[in-house]
Formats: sequence, structure tokens, C-alpha cells
Amino acid sequence: MKTIFTMMGLALTLTLSAQTRQAYEKSALEEITADKFLAGGNAVDYDRLPRKALTPTPKDYEPYYLSHYGRHGSRWLLSDRDYSSPINTLKDAKKAGVLTAEGEKALAKIEETQKTSKGHLGDLSPVGEKQHHGIGKRMVQNFPEIFKTPYIHIDARSTTSVRAILSMIAECEELAQANATATFHNEANDAIMSYMNAPKDGLQRMNEGKARPIQNEWSVKMRDPRRLMKVLFNDQDWVYINVMPTQLMGQIYDIATNQQSHDGDTTLLDLFTAEELYRLWNGNNLYWYLNAANAPQTGNVMHWQQANLLRNIIETADTITQKQATLRFGHDTVVLPIVALMELGGMGCSIDNLEELDTYFRSYMVIPTACNIQLVFYRPKKGKSGDILVKALLNENEVTMPVETNMFPYYKWDDVKNFYVEKLKKQPKNPFPNMPQQSPQIPAFIQQMMNSSN
Repeated sequence: MKTIFTMMGLALTLTLSAQTRQAYEKSALEEITADKFLAGGNAVDYDRLPRKALTPTPKDYEPYYLSHYGRHGSRWLLSDRDYSSPINTLKDAKKAGVLTAEGEKALAKIEETQKTSKGHLGDLSPVGEKQHHGIGKRMVQNFPEIFKTPYIHIDARSTTSVRAILSMIAECEELAQANATATFHNEANDAIMSYMNAPKDGLQRMNEGKARPIQNEWSVKMRDPRRLMKVLFNDQDWVYINVMPTQLMGQIYDIATNQQSHDGDTTLLDLFTAEELYRLWNGNNLYWYLNAANAPQTGNVMHWQQANLLRNIIETADTITQKQATLRFGHDTVVLPIVALMELGGMGCSIDNLEELDTYFRSYMVIPTACNIQLVFYRPKKGKSGDILVKALLNENEVTMPVETNMFPYYKWDDVKNFYVEKLKKQPKNPFPNMPQQSPQIPAFIQQMMNSSN
């Protein structure tokens, strides 16, 4: 697992562009074989991913400002249909006498999981709360010069989603515990949503015909439910007449990979081989790339959804004169586009050959539950002179930024800011000129992926 972040920690000194590709050292299949939970993609428990030690602060410098955007932590699935649909299929099979012993066990586990979800659909889970307490605690440990400053001001903002608000509260609790003099401003309202969770034009773009055929073809190619159907059912003729195998496989996969969002039994993953999990994840990975990253297949525009957030990050940073922090809490549908737009760790890459996609882009490395970016700003100590510096952390690991430096992971803020300001000038004025007024029906498997996002 330690090798996963090799590509993110490269001390590159050359200019990086949106075309830059930083390949992972191990294949995605190898990583998922070693840890099946990674197949969850955006459902992966944040604390499963490794964190490397951070580079010491440059001599004669001190950190003075942290700018952050983070996704809420682990949660329950969003809809009771996510549980009831596979339960109904398995119950029908049990009634018909065609459910195997393994099928019986699967049914019992899914029913038990459904019971725990009652009244909690979409809610932050205890695992998700724990993730954010850990992030807040490590912020203090990593940057005590900021967070232990007497009377430091912390501006914490969230989308109006309850799970995001509770994630914000968990981190703020840790920061308050570490510094009793800290002052907080907490906010969650529609007035800030234009940059906290901008309208998802990219999701609508899925219905224009560019991504959908690719996704359809990829889903057929990646899902082979035949072995699983034999594990669950003892009569394949009954399955042929009564079951939608690829759909059932996907439904059980969603529940199985989401089990890591809760303490307790996670054995549903044992129904799948590592190869099956890899292929199921591969379809999920493609979905995220086409929908929210710099994908040429969807016009290299999806990541522009978060241009307002990038502007807010830049504008806010330039107002900071005293030690403080700006914390923002939202969703994976924001984190991935902003990471791609900012080209952090090579994630702005444009991949023409989708067969190579998981060599360079892996959803579980970018948008696990509680995923976050932290921009840490450094200034010369009192009596010293020098440029304002910044470094970027993606999920608390140092990553490259798209400008030159000879002191990675540190960059001159003026260089970084100027790069982004110039890039924002190139924002497409109307990236979706042919968007229909009435979107066609979304295929079921795409709707499932959309339901399991956020």
C-alpha cells in the first residue's frame, strides 16, 4: 500500500500541464487484490489509505494559513431501494426454492444492513464522524503554528447537506479542543452554494450522448455476473427468466463496498473475486472520469464546474494577513473537479485511450469518503524576507502543482496564483451549448452510480 502514493510524491521540478500523466507504480488490479475495499471507489473508507510524513517547513518560514475543501465522511446509502431491490430479488428466489446457502447468507446480511439504515439514509455514519475527528486532530499535529495560535479565527463553511454539516462540526470540535481560545464562524446556507457546490452541469452532460454510449459499452464489457449467479442461485434457467444479473451484481457490489462505512460485518465482499471487484470498480472509475475530470471524451470541460470554487480559494487567500484557516465541507462531486481543475498530483490529465485510464487515474485515491485538499501557506518569519510559499495536500499527502519549483513540495504563491488566474480566463463561456431542455431517460446503471455519489 505504501507504493500507491509514489506518483503523488514525486519531486518534480518541471512545469506540469493538463496533459501530464503521473503513473501509479502498481496496477489497480494488484492494489484491489491486496485490499478489496479499494474497489469501493468513492465509498472507500478514508482511513484505509496511507499517509506519508510531511516535508519539514523551509528554514526561516512558518505556516500561517490553511485553505481547505473536504468531502463529508462515510455515510449510509441514499435510498431504501438500494437495499430493497436486491432483497426482493433474493426473497423471490428463496420462495421459489432456488437460493443457494450462500444466497441465503447474502440475503440475511443485506436485510440486516437495511434494518440499520432505517432513519439514517444518506446520514453521516459513526465511521464518517471518526474520519473527520482524525483529520482535525492531524491538522493540529501537522500545523501547530497555525492552530495553536491564541485567538486564531477559523472560518468553517458547509453545503446545506446535514452529513457535510456534521463533518464540519467533527473537525471543528478537534480544533476547539486543541485551542480553547480559537474563534469560529460556521455557515451553511444557499448564499454560499455557488462556490461550495456549484450546479452539476456535468451530470446533465451525461445525457447529451457523448458519455452515455461509452459508459454503456464499458458496463457490458466490465460486468460478468455468470459466476456470481451460480454462487447465489441453484437454477440458472430461473435466473434467466426472473433476474437481471448485471443489475443485481451492481446492487450487491454497492452494498458490499459501502459496508466499510460502518463498524461490523463486511463479509459481503467475499462474494466477489478480486477480478470481479476490479472490473466493477473500473466502470465506476470511468464514470467519475467522464463526469467530473478533464476527459476528452466529454469535451475537456467537466472540471470547469468548480471554477467558482477556485476563484474563492484564490480571492480568500489574498485577504489573509493573520494566522487563520478557511475550512469548506461538501461533496465528492466538488472535490474531483477542483482537483482536476487545479491539476493537483497530475489529476488534470487528459486520457484519450480509456484502456489506459486506471494507469493514471483512480477514483479511490482522489475521492474516498472524507477526501480533502489542503493548501498550506507559508511566510517568512519575523525579521526575514522572502516570497509567500504554498504547498498542496491531497488526502493529507503532498502533491505536485502545475508550475515550476526547485523546492517541492513548496511553490511560490505568486507563480501558482498567476497560473490559475490565467487559466480561469480560458473558462468556456458556455461549455454545454447544445444541452436539451428535456433530458432523456438515464440508464438504470448510470442512475445507480449517480445515486451512490455525493
